[in-house]
Amino acid sequence: MVNEGPRFKVSGIGGVFFRTNDPERLALRYEEKLGVSRGSEHGVCEQEAGPTMFAPFPADTDCFDRMDQAFMLNFRIDDLDGMLEQFVASGVKIDPKHEDS
Repeated sequence: MVNEGPRFKVSGIGGVFFRTNDPERLALRYEEKLGVSRGSEHGVCEQEAGPTMFAPFPADTDCFDRMDQAFMLNFRIDDLDGMLEQFVASGVKIDPKHEDS
């Protein structure tokens, strides 16, 4: 029998969930600095169509900054340089290491 692939498959990312000591403050920061609107008490926002990677990494990867870092979020941004300038203007410290791909 030939494997025809899954009959049903994921059509997009439905959410990113993580723990924080101050969810209200962090949600406000994402909204103010990144334009990620909370939309509701559960943080629903709409996104533009585009590629999204789903990539599990080995536990001992050096792709993350620290060994105790459990996850990484990547955002699609239409103007990275403009976003970084906006961050600097609002007092956000920018790590000089960033990837533009």
